[in-house]
Amino acid sequence: MNGSKVPPGIYCIRAISGRDFGLREYRVSVLVITFIAYACYHASRKPLSIVKSVLDPEYPSGGRDSNPADFTLGNISWAISPASSPQAPILGRDSEVGWGPFNGKFGKARLGDLDLAFLASYSIGIIFAGHLGDRLDLRMFLTFGMVGSGIFVCLFGMGYWWDVHLFSYYFILQIITGLLSSTGWPAVVAVVAHWHGKYRRGLIMGIWSAHTSTGNIVGSLIAASALHHGWGWSFVLLGIFIILGGILVFSFLVVEPGDVGLPSPYEAYSKLEQKSEEIREEKENLLDTGKIDVSSKLTEMHIELSIRPKVSETPSTAIVNGNSSQPQEERAKGSFTRTEYSLVLEDQQIGDAIENCPCPSSTMGDTAIGFVDAWKIPGVIEYALCLFFVKLVAYTFLFWLPFYIRHTKIAGMYLSDKMAGNLSTIFDVGGVLGGIIAGHLSDKYNARATSASFFVYCSIPALCAFRAYGGVSLIHMIALMTLAGVCVNGPYALITTAVSADLGTHISLKENAKALATVTAIIDGIGSVGAAVGPFLTGYVSVGSWNGVFVMLAFSSLIAGILLTKLIVAEVRDMLSSQRTLAMVELRQKEIAGTGEIL
Repeated sequence: MNGSKVPPGIYCIRAISGRDFGLREYRVSVLVITFIAYACYHASRKPLSIVKSVLDPEYPSGGRDSNPADFTLGNISWAISPASSPQAPILGRDSEVGWGPFNGKFGKARLGDLDLAFLASYSIGIIFAGHLGDRLDLRMFLTFGMVGSGIFVCLFGMGYWWDVHLFSYYFILQIITGLLSSTGWPAVVAVVAHWHGKYRRGLIMGIWSAHTSTGNIVGSLIAASALHHGWGWSFVLLGIFIILGGILVFSFLVVEPGDVGLPSPYEAYSKLEQKSEEIREEKENLLDTGKIDVSSKLTEMHIELSIRPKVSETPSTAIVNGNSSQPQEERAKGSFTRTEYSLVLEDQQIGDAIENCPCPSSTMGDTAIGFVDAWKIPGVIEYALCLFFVKLVAYTFLFWLPFYIRHTKIAGMYLSDKMAGNLSTIFDVGGVLGGIIAGHLSDKYNARATSASFFVYCSIPALCAFRAYGGVSLIHMIALMTLAGVCVNGPYALITTAVSADLGTHISLKENAKALATVTAIIDGIGSVGAAVGPFLTGYVSVGSWNGVFVMLAFSSLIAGILLTKLIVAEVRDMLSSQRTLAMVELRQKEIAGTGEIL
């Protein structure tokens, strides 16, 4: 156990309760804390998109005096108007309409520049953040990023009370905030992957990735509710929100099992993969000669029985403060402790196994991987380029969907600014569902690339349908927006979570888990460039027609799917090979059953 890395909150809990957590409790706490942490990051990014209509209000033909009508869907009343609904929050102490320098002729261009400043600095910063994350204490790294982000988000909002109208003030703050925000994603993915092996990683991370949409929804609601007090409160409240999240991370987040004297799931999986590969080669050789024992029981348990004899048979001993009484150097190289073996079986066995067997702490490699070497990991380039186009689509919706809904007739009427913003959260609800479904399918079929491409290709007709029929009625808008959210955010969540964790613990790294943050940063960094390009191009293309925007998004999805073709072919080849091997085993089993042969 590394006492210097144990969070102060964990020390307090141990002192008060007189006991330590088990592996299961630590894993749950890591999922919850990292979920809250990244939800805070995303929530802190929402204020600017919410206050844009306040900083630079626009009143088309209906003007400020338009009388909104009521449209009822079930028991919910939506304020709408034939032209444009008014919105009159407190706009600023010295400005009747808007807030300089964003309410003039170039107001929208300057707001777009703020978006670009944040996303560009984020995409650059995330690459360096991942490189640093593999070399620094991730708990302190996350704490620094969250508290720093919160301070600068608050400073942006303080411009309201300080009466700041200098564009350079807000522009510089956005650049710094983007750099600090880039610390979040590589760090949280690396921490979660340290605690969870490949067993159901897609499903676990699919559910966990809901933090993005949750943060977007929470941030939108808090920022919108604070508007009538003044737009500065939208930033200050969410700045405080992420600072409190940083304090939570500092106090309770345990970065990896070794910090509290527990074994690493990744180490156990690495041994299992190496052993399984040896068994697979041996089995193929024996199949050719007909010497393999393929009785029904042995066929089902072949790999397990081949590994189980190497499980340590040392009598069980209790763990005291996370330390094992069995010295690590006494273990045979390549052998499994009972705890490590349980990590590659069912999750419900883990807790009992930890408490009833010797389990030394993690001994994974401590040398961080180089940036160039990370690019050479099979699949990194393909997934990074794919995410460029996937994120281009996702972030175009993130930054422009409220505006699009606001200026699109729904059943012949327009929604108000506030209701358009609230309705846009439906897309994030669909994103939560998409991440979970994509993760589950990728686990079930052991096909990450195939699952991602399925959603990417499905997003093309979903986008076209949303554009063509979303304005028919409010029900059409909600249903098609949910479908678009599922198809667009499904592969986005899968690639940035489970796929990044898989590649960061690739077998070619030989048990070195110090590539997690670097690989995650590379993939998400390239994707973030697309996230900056999409909203930027939309600002220009939408001037001519929104049809052009949706053509751009559909074409981007097509390219994203094509980029995964090589990986899809490899996955299909592996699945067909496994099926052929299984067929050979079944055929041999039938032959033995027919002849009564005993091996």
